[in-house]
Amino acid sequence: MYRQAGPDALAGYRARRDELFQTHPSSPIPEADRAAFRGLRYYPPDPGARVTARLLPAGDEPPLVIATGGEDGDIVYRRAGVLHFELGGTACRLTVFAMTTYGGGLFLPFRDATAGAETYGAGRYLFDTVKNTDGLCLEVVPGSDEVVIDFNYAYNPSCAYDSRWACPLAPPENRLTIPVRAGEMDFHTG
Repeated sequence: MYRQAGPDALAGYRARRDELFQTHPSSPIPEADRAAFRGLRYYPPDPGARVTARLLPAGDEPPLVIATGGEDGDIVYRRAGVLHFELGGTACRLTVFAMTTYGGGLFLPFRDATAGAETYGAGRYLFDTVKNTDGLCLEVVPGSDEVVIDFNYAYNPSCAYDSRWACPLAPPENRLTIPVRAGEMDFHTG
């Protein structure tokens, strides 16, 4: 997987994402709307949205089954671990899921206090490794239980753009009570 580094990494990521949304045949932007598409809406970059988290083992809870409402049917997730971190002075936790179906990989959906007003109402994703969306938002700290997560890379699921897409959404355990004003904003402006 290609990883861009340096001070322009986030701007480069956003520019490539906008280009893919306008030109890729599988873009979630409806084909009839792509000619008028001028890019996604993002919060300004926030260095405080890049945090170090402790990744601790998940408990022995049963798998989480999420119905997509679409052709994919039910997707089964195993809790792979729990991230503990502080964001804006508030202690937070998010569960990282491992998909046991749909290609495997790690998945982190979340919803925060901006949902429905500034960001997509059902929540956003921080990463979905089966789709190579971890980019620079997930870095492992070798030899420790720490990882660095960067909410500047938070993005909307495909269903935020077109109802033809069905997306697994953030479960109750991944709902933050604080606003996360980093990453992608709601696509619809009005």
